[in-house]
Amino acid sequence: MRKRLIPPIPHNVPHPDKGWLDLGRLAVVEVTSEDKHYPVESALAAEKVRGWRAADVGNQTIRLIFDQPQKLKRITLLFEETETERTQEFVLRWSGDGGRSFREIVRQQWNFSPPTTTHEIEEYRVELSDVTVLELVIMPDISRGSARASLKRLRLSDRLAPRSSVCACPDWLRPFIYSHS
Repeated sequence: MRKRLIPPIPHNVPHPDKGWLDLGRLAVVEVTSEDKHYPVESALAAEKVRGWRAADVGNQTIRLIFDQPQKLKRITLLFEETETERTQEFVLRWSGDGGRSFREIVRQQWNFSPPTTTHEIEEYRVELSDVTVLELVIMPDISRGSARASLKRLRLSDRLAPRSSVCACPDWLRPFIYSHS
């Protein structure tokens, strides 16, 4: 058994997992397809960790349409692939005009190579105001293979994360990092 002693979190310091936006209350989600066992809301809700998976192969889109314009300072994405070796590309973009035009936040590729490389964790610090639509487009396999897109978690915050001297990752990511490494 390996263990570490860590300092207690003072009561006046906000919990690092707090401050995430309640997407179920603030937005409507659109998705190009979903596996009935892995609905998109399980990748967006704070308490669920099952994640979303597309029902169909090929490029997939998850689009959040906010009821009111939002300010975003932090975006966290977690992708997981435990079965298929592939190179995935995703584009994260936003709109301030209801989706008539978009600006890219990031376009990135990642190589999954199970069993050793199974997770992609991204945290972006942004300064976005008046966001009406946030869109994630996933190309699950750039070689046009038969892989299906998936997303373990998407979280948004209107504030920056407090710095931690113990771990630079949010608490909700620790089980994924430590239990799957």
